[in-house]
Amino acid sequence: MGRMDGKVALITGAARGQGRSHAVRLAQEGAEIIALDLCEQVGSVPYPLAAPADLEETVRLVEELDHRCVAIQADVRQSAQMEAVVERGVSEFGHIDIVCANAGIASFGPAWELSDRMWEDVIDTNLTGVWRTLKAVIPTMIRQGTGGSLIITSSAAGLEGFANLAHYVSAKHGVIGLMRTLVNELSAHRIRVNCVNPTTVDTDMVQNEAGYAVFGATDREGAAQVLLMLNALPVPWVEAIDVSNAVLFLASDESRYVTGLSLTVDAGLVTRLG
Repeated sequence: MGRMDGKVALITGAARGQGRSHAVRLAQEGAEIIALDLCEQVGSVPYPLAAPADLEETVRLVEELDHRCVAIQADVRQSAQMEAVVERGVSEFGHIDIVCANAGIASFGPAWELSDRMWEDVIDTNLTGVWRTLKAVIPTMIRQGTGGSLIITSSAAGLEGFANLAHYVSAKHGVIGLMRTLVNELSAHRIRVNCVNPTTVDTDMVQNEAGYAVFGATDREGAAQVLLMLNALPVPWVEAIDVSNAVLFLASDESRYVTGLSLTVDAGLVTRLG
């Protein structure tokens, strides 16, 4: 018997990286999955984003576990698309119990050198996109009357400031404020709201030339040496599964009285910097 038996989880940014890992981990514990991703390039992002084939691979991995996975290409920046995702998810499964608002992008540069487009794309995806996702699903979860768990991907950058990431840091701080507000609005409906706050995660968002350059490096090994100095534990980054295990805890009844938490999966980074 799995910890997610009978549950349905909607996951944004599910085509690869943390989102795919969350989908597989929750499915391992019995969840059915609604996997959402844009699967298109955003012009200001300096690394390739997920493609439709990546989303298909997420479906394959979930279905290998004998659970259903409905894959939908949609944009968290568009309310109408998010409402359509929720409508389809409910038509397929009858209910939605868990939301992982995980979709996110990054670009890099000093605050005064970021273009308007760079700022807007990151804020629209990482902050407003989280709000649009939750806005679309919350009325359904309230009507269901069975409670639920909303899990927002923030970051160590939601708790600290980092150079060359002003827009990203602002968005990740912002979703913590959104989470805290929703706790006050949704607790009467037994809907819990929490954030996960990882340190650097070994995904495509980090492992690219533009990401390496932020740390004065040209390759994975060089970036690892710099990042190793940020974390208290002797690792340069964590794996997506480390974050997924935290998501599983927040999605499960094991955390039934946990709400309003920023759960750090940060190898001690925030404590070290703080």
